[in-house]
Amino acid sequence: MRTFVLRARAAPTESTKLLASVGKDAHAEILAHTLMNAIFVAQSHRPDVIVYLVLESTADFSRTIRFDASAMQDIGGFNEQALLAKVARALDASRGMAKDETRPVESGVTVRTVSFERLVQQLAEDHELFVMDRKGTPIGGQAFEGNPCFLLTDHIPMPKNTFHTLDRLGATRITLGPTMLFASQCVVLIHHYLDQR
Repeated sequence: MRTFVLRARAAPTESTKLLASVGKDAHAEILAHTLMNAIFVAQSHRPDVIVYLVLESTADFSRTIRFDASAMQDIGGFNEQALLAKVARALDASRGMAKDETRPVESGVTVRTVSFERLVQQLAEDHELFVMDRKGTPIGGQAFEGNPCFLLTDHIPMPKNTFHTLDRLGATRITLGPTMLFASQCVVLIHHYLDQR
């Protein structure tokens, strides 16, 4: 199983604001592009992938939307609009939720009011954590065993204190090269590397 966590620090947790932010400063399209490249392959999808989108621009609690590719029945299309509609549907389902509550949205999709930090702490219990860092170990020199979990961010860099927390959790810093890439591009390269093993 491959797990990807995208921390979207600028993404609104209200569906109408999210959809209106496409192509603007919040760059909500990053959510769809990352989800698309994590789950889809030509004429099919990857059954062994879980994607967490953590949306943090909120008046109350972060929203973490979990997509389990093997359990999703109606993916709805290979396009930005269809995937953002799934994210918006999950945000609508999350209205009125208390902290650390989980609700089902549809087959293979759930939404939870949990922070990035708390989510990663829980994932660390049964996943090997990897975080993108230009000064990290080149991916070609890194061994991957068990359930790797890759931590990504949107256009806003991960805060330094988050790196300290991840270090305490035993996360390994890896790099895909000297050029800063979009999260969706990182997903493609990670899949490619793991597919070649």
